[in-house]
Amino acid sequence: DALAQTLDRHIMVRLVKGAYWDTEIKRAQVDGVRGYPVFSQKRLTDMAYICCARRLLTAPRIYPQFATHNAHSIASILEMAGPDQPFEFQRLHGMGEDVHDAVLKQEGTRCRIYAPVGAHKDLLAYLVRRLLENGANSSFVNQITDADVPVEDVVADPFAARNDGAALVRPADIFAPIRRNAQGWDVRDPQDAERFERARAPFKTHQWHAAPLLSGEDTGGDTVQLFNPADPADLVGICRDAVPADVDLAFEGAKIWSADASVRAQILRRASDLYEENHGAFFALLAREAGKTALDAVAELREAVDFLRYYANEAQQHPDRAARGIVTCISPWNFPLAIYTGQIAAALAAGNAVLAKPAEPAPLIAHVASQLLHQAGVPRSALQVLPGAGGEIGARLVSDPRVAGVCFTGSTQTAQSINRAMAAQADPAAPLIAETGGLNAMIVDSTALPEQAVRDIVASAFQSAGQRCSALRIVYVQEDVADTITEMLCGAMAELQMGQPWDFACDVGPVITQQAQRDINAYIAAAQRGGRVIKQLRAPAQGHFVRPTLVRVNGIEDLSHEVFGPVLHLATFKA
Repeated sequence: DALAQTLDRHIMVRLVKGAYWDTEIKRAQVDGVRGYPVFSQKRLTDMAYICCARRLLTAPRIYPQFATHNAHSIASILEMAGPDQPFEFQRLHGMGEDVHDAVLKQEGTRCRIYAPVGAHKDLLAYLVRRLLENGANSSFVNQITDADVPVEDVVADPFAARNDGAALVRPADIFAPIRRNAQGWDVRDPQDAERFERARAPFKTHQWHAAPLLSGEDTGGDTVQLFNPADPADLVGICRDAVPADVDLAFEGAKIWSADASVRAQILRRASDLYEENHGAFFALLAREAGKTALDAVAELREAVDFLRYYANEAQQHPDRAARGIVTCISPWNFPLAIYTGQIAAALAAGNAVLAKPAEPAPLIAHVASQLLHQAGVPRSALQVLPGAGGEIGARLVSDPRVAGVCFTGSTQTAQSINRAMAAQADPAAPLIAETGGLNAMIVDSTALPEQAVRDIVASAFQSAGQRCSALRIVYVQEDVADTITEMLCGAMAELQMGQPWDFACDVGPVITQQAQRDINAYIAAAQRGGRVIKQLRAPAQGHFVRPTLVRVNGIEDLSHEVFGPVLHLATFKA
């Protein structure tokens, strides 16, 4: 009765140290954000808990509930609480029993025991997470049972060691001293989202102009208008294509980058800094020209920056590597900044002269990137850019006898054509480095955690509208769990938001061209006629959108070619 009267007059506040510390730290490091969302030292977490506990114990009309298994924290609360102070401890059922039983016996305090309730399949993941938490090296529960950890360390006063200087390095410095991590933006954080939007806003209606970038004057070709694949009324810019005569001029003007390796490395690092300084323009271009969502745009820029810094280090660590000569780089539209930059940076790091042909749907991004590379100090004779049709400009760039190597990312069919052209015309010693597509698969058996499997399936299959070589194309599910996985997968798909990639809420943007839209929709229509479509979402009426679709596989003939879009195939297998 006394407790009930107390609670009628108080607000209950539960103080928890939190969970998933290791996950939060690792995610911040991977994302390259400015700092950590949690304390980067365990003792600071313990200090903060005690400080918050003191504040709760002195606050009027608060009934504190201290959820902890840490004996040091429990002892601190007992020391700070007054004799008539209303409060309670809390623990998870099956954990911290001994310490709380001792406290209850000696101090007569209240302790609420909470436990999850539900079916085994729902609780298993929760219990595993709790075990992982308490299994962490820094966990009190883990340390108190570890005979190798001295008692003095377990009961050490966290305040006494607050100036020991032992802290995690910032996410930007995790690769130090080798290189600096690429800057990240967490667009789910309001402050980062505001910075992101403020940087790209001036380019929301900006129109760019691209043209061949040669060591001399180009002859010039036809101009092509580039429209936003999510909004056919949005003119992103105009590109003047190269003509065959420009290819000859590029070969004639190409010169090996003879600067010292340390100089080349310095310039590539300067270019990486310029990329980051111009992040607003890149984020706007990636959304408007390539249909990239905010998350994908951040990942693309960071990958490009990482390439520049990685190959800068390679140049410095291997200064004796000899340039091959003139290298042709042909990049894809699905990674128009990252792969474009990676190919070029690798070739330039060794001192080669590069002739780059960006993908036809996204030459504006390549143009801006190339200008920044030139601004950083890459000579025009070492990096020339020839936008244009692959069948005309690309074919000439790979078949000229003067080419010393080719880097290509795209379809297997095109790679085979390049291989034949090089065999017939190029130097026999010229290598072809080709990255092509395929059919990526995932196998989900009955031991898999359904929530985790579905989360990863959706991310891999539908992020970037399924337009990446690494996208999940088919998932094989054990029959025993197929109904559960399929139901959860359909539910997760229903939560996906399609629309303008500029919007932060957008999960799935458009496919790159109208022709791609037609081809994928024709494939889906055939699957519908065969009764194989399990789930299909709605899509905006305007723009090159394809409805994310889940298709049942009836046989191997259904996978005769890669569907480069938001189409996922599902098949089952027996244990």
